[in-house]
Formats: sequence, C-alpha cells, structure tokens
Amino acid sequence: MVTLVVNGKSHRLDVEPDTPLLYVLRDNLGLHGPKFGCGLAQCGSCTVLMDGKAVRSCTFAVSKVGQGKIVTLEGLGTPAKPHPIQQAFIDEQAAQCGYCVNGMIMQTAAFLGARRNPSERDIRQALADNLCRCGTHQRIIAAVKRAAVLMGKGA
Repeated sequence: MVTLVVNGKSHRLDVEPDTPLLYVLRDNLGLHGPKFGCGLAQCGSCTVLMDGKAVRSCTFAVSKVGQGKIVTLEGLGTPAKPHPIQQAFIDEQAAQCGYCVNGMIMQTAAFLGARRNPSERDIRQALADNLCRCGTHQRIIAAVKRAAVLMGKGA
C-alpha cells in the first residue's frame, strides 16, 4: 500500500512498491499525460514533476516517491485555463504527433521553475535529453521562449 499526492490530491493505492510510477499514474489514476515511450528513461515522454523537479516516471519506482508531490501534465492547467507553458505550446503549434509534448512541457516546467530568463542555448541544453522524432524542435524552442516571457509577466 502506498500513498501518493498527485496533482494536489492524495491517493492510497494497493500496488507493488517496485511498480513504475508511470504505470500507477496511467493505469491506477487514469492520467494519460505522461506517455510510455522507451521504458528506459531516455526519451522523456514519461516526465512528471516531483517537488518541482523533472522525473522520468517509466523507471522510477512508486516506493521512491515517499512524501514527494507529483504533478502531471493534467495538473499544470486545465483546457479552460491552460498553464502559461501549455498556452505557449498551443500558440506556437509546437506539436506534430504530440507524443513528446508531455515530456517537453514537463521538462520546461522544471527548467523555467529554476530559470526565468533563459537564452536559446540554455533552452536547447535543458531539452537535449527529450526526444522528438517529428522535427518540431524550432517550434518547441519558440514555445519555451514564449512561456518564459508569459511566466515573467505573471501569466
């Protein structure tokens, strides 16, 4: 039995302690923002935030969460009121197939939480370990720049 705080809500779940957090989020809590990509923590599609830091949930055992607070893509904003990062990705049309977008947005949230006025080089470096096979990198970079401006204005 584990207790998780996900998107501000506490959940008590009967799962094996070595179950990957991704499986619990998707299968037990019905949260489908984080995706199963590679299963090796190499592509970033499964990224969530734990206490504001990016975590690859596909290889992160649920027992390691402890008292950490998890935020998924669904916990950032809502369709009616998207988070500034989500809005920037929408405005820049920064998704093609959309599979990588969860990881790109969640990695951006962790990055911009620590760095408000990044250079393009900083952005590229922060997202270097997130894979996108569709080639929307330029739009993703533009979206992160836009999000940094929006968040700087307190949007």
